Amino acid sequence: MDIEIHPLKPFLPKGAKILILGSFPPQRKRWSMDFFYPNLQNDMWRIFGIIFFGNREHFISNRKFDPYRIMDFCENKGIALYDSATSIIRLNNNASDNFLEVVEKVNLSELLMNIPDCKTLAVTGQKALDIVSELIKIEKPEIGNFTEFQYIGRKMRLYRLPSSSRAYPKPLAQKAEIYKRVFDEIL
Repeated sequence: MDIEIHPLKPFLPKGAKILILGSFPPQRKRWSMDFFYPNLQNDMWRIFGIIFFGNREHFISNRKFDPYRIMDFCENKGIALYDSATSIIRLNNNASDNFLEVVEKVNLSELLMNIPDCKTLAVTGQKALDIVSELIKIEKPEIGNFTEFQYIGRKMRLYRLPSSSRAYPKPLAQKAEIYKRVFDEIL
């Protein structure tokens, strides 16, 4: 089985207040854009559309996500994005976190050194939570909650968000409510 290297560079806008970490992008054949959460079946950008614009389709154009609108939005809001794994092996030739073998984890301290105003991490799903909590050696928060910790000289919080994947059995509106509570606290 082949080792896949992360196909995207970290998105680290100047002044970022939060770093959102997923697990790893899906296979490129599932992408509707060249940016994070690219699969049109993933609800991340619908969640953001609901929270910030009252419109789940806000970031969709011509049946694809609009990466430029998304990047502009994230830059203006101070939202950085990357993933908790930088190389993986797909054990079942799909995007399921259950079948990802992590070969290399993210260098979290290096990412955070590039966004000095960031004092909040948020993970989107169990795999990302497992990886990040192992990296920073803290107790895992429940969905919608946070754990405080010290890291590279910063007092920080790690929030656990529900997965934006449709495979995660929670209605879109409920996911959006949890994300909104977190964003209301930090943005």
